[in-house]
Amino acid sequence: MLGGSFNPAHAGHRHVADLARKRLRLDQVWLLVSPANPLKPHAGMAPFIQRMLSARRIGDGRRILATGIEASFGTRFTVDTLRMLRRRFPRVRFVWLMGADILIEMPRWQSWVKMLHRMSFVVLPRPGYTRRALAGPAAHRMRHARRPEDAAATLPGDAPGWTLLTTPVSAVSATAIRQGGVS
Repeated sequence: MLGGSFNPAHAGHRHVADLARKRLRLDQVWLLVSPANPLKPHAGMAPFIQRMLSARRIGDGRRILATGIEASFGTRFTVDTLRMLRRRFPRVRFVWLMGADILIEMPRWQSWVKMLHRMSFVVLPRPGYTRRALAGPAAHRMRHARRPEDAAATLPGDAPGWTLLTTPVSAVSATAIRQGGVS
């Protein structure tokens, strides 16, 4: 699962989804479009349906799927969404995909320690964030569960556990796209 606002979804999201699917040998990557991120301002946020459509455009409808399941669950926090997903899909082995910027932000999330102990995760590099993320509180708190990159394919369903996938970084960001920059 790759969660986010997808405001808008872009080629960087697709790159991450493809990379994770191949390197982790995943059947699918779900682009989990958040109806409303409690940590982001509402100003400048496109309507949910518009963000959902942008995520569908970068998906392929088979291996990379956009989903608004969080809206149908009515959950506000990721930890609650993940609990509902595990209940609804008990045989699916999930893994959470996040950029290094999100690992830095993680201590601001509701029940973040509980989430990281219950769900394996993979961190992808982001320009200007990766070193800080690896030295930050979330990485420090989960240092005992870090795995070598070559063990990434064993992570789904095996919490707690995480790794950093090395890959060339992309300057593409939703912020830059909204501001008329990189696409």
